[in-house]
Amino acid sequence: MLDSHQHFWRIDAPECNWPDTDWPLLHRDFLPDDLRAQATGCDLAGTILVQSQPDDRDTDWLFALAAGEPMVRGIVAWAALDAPDAAKRIAALAGRPKCRGLRPMLQAIADPDWILLPELEPGIRAMVDHGLRFDALVEPRHLPALLRFARLWPDLPIVIDHAAKPDAARGVLDPWHGDLAALAALPNVWCKLSGLRTQQAPGQLSADLAPWVSHVLACFGDRTMWGSDWPVLLHMGDTYGEWVDATLALVADLDDAARDRLFAGAAIEFYGLG
Repeated sequence: MLDSHQHFWRIDAPECNWPDTDWPLLHRDFLPDDLRAQATGCDLAGTILVQSQPDDRDTDWLFALAAGEPMVRGIVAWAALDAPDAAKRIAALAGRPKCRGLRPMLQAIADPDWILLPELEPGIRAMVDHGLRFDALVEPRHLPALLRFARLWPDLPIVIDHAAKPDAARGVLDPWHGDLAALAALPNVWCKLSGLRTQQAPGQLSADLAPWVSHVLACFGDRTMWGSDWPVLLHMGDTYGEWVDATLALVADLDDAARDRLFAGAAIEFYGLG
């Protein structure tokens, strides 16, 4: 497996503002040895380490941590796209080993159209010029704006994190259903099959995610990649291996080649890991 989405953090770092004590199972350090212990028994060939804090200090720490960690195959970093020096910062990040993309934390921004602001254009252009990918941390309310954004930047590879966080807890499919399909029609847009467990309510079963998983696969096909969203998935009481097993059960109809593509090949291609 190539895990397309996992996190590390130091809970006492000054830049770490989440998770707080309202997330007791997550309110501690999570580092490479913790992931190795969790993934025991899984054929984990590597991971994509994704930022969790909108802070340059966290980004710099992630690169330092990953420099000596062969398990981390690529990093999705953070940069302030609206900063006056965004293009310069992005160029510097793109030159660092293992940098594969950037992730602005759109879910935390009140304006769902923020990503379309003209002052972001120099930063986005720098991403394209330096061959970086765009991880879209969005909720269903962002999808119409993301569609416009993806059409404006056809040369920017975009992946939708956590299938855009649909409201699985209440069983709400629309308008997520149609909006996601519209994005899937664009060849530069991919999707991560990750983070869905934490969109459910306590007590709901992973098997209940079948309508959302089926729709993602029907829309994106071989542009779908599996991710653990570890350690966030621990919030639901699941272990790493349990989410692997749950996903295998949810995609049981896939043949061997499609399953290999979901669990490794898609992420390797999207992030340019070779």
